[in-house]
Amino acid sequence: MARTGRPREFDRDKAIDAATALFWAQGYEPTSLTQLKASMGHISPASFYAAFGSKEALFREVVQHYLATYGQVMAPLWDESLPPREAIERTLRGSARMQAARTHPTGCLVVSGASNCSPENEPVQALLAAERQRTRAGIKACVERAIARNELKASPSTDVLPDILATFFHGMTCEARDGMTVDTLDAAITSLLTLWDINTVKPLKNRQKNTENTGVRL
Repeated sequence: MARTGRPREFDRDKAIDAATALFWAQGYEPTSLTQLKASMGHISPASFYAAFGSKEALFREVVQHYLATYGQVMAPLWDESLPPREAIERTLRGSARMQAARTHPTGCLVVSGASNCSPENEPVQALLAAERQRTRAGIKACVERAIARNELKASPSTDVLPDILATFFHGMTCEARDGMTVDTLDAAITSLLTLWDINTVKPLKNRQKNTENTGVRL
């Protein structure tokens, strides 16, 4: 008589790591349950559903895992102990290094993980859209904080600065996936940040020097 027993156990953390890599590389819809189960240690369907419930539930767990690990490059956006410009620069450069690394899939899972889903998977697409909106809000908060601290001028140029920065950030995924190196991305970030610098409020002492040279009084 054949002996029955408990299903083969698997390392849940390693399984989540494997699922993260697969979803990151292929996206949500192209990744099949068969591929997932194979990459996660050839776990049985019963073990998969007992552990994760469904493919969508697994993906949601993967997104949280990604945000808590690779996604921590975004943390400076919400660190109000940092000067706003430094928070933006740290975020952009840290994300560039992460997205261009070859030790894991390139690009950003939040940007490319569910970019073209069918209607039945709209909740998955909405999940990542909400995370991208959170990034936009973080960037905008840094710009608004700089204006409030009189570090940036309030002007039409700074009104659109958050949109420019967010567009660049999300666009890095395409460039990283197409092979752009971190050095090239870094150089682009340096150039991008000149848009911030040209809108910086000059310190009073510098403005006084300028007016002394021109004979204009403040």
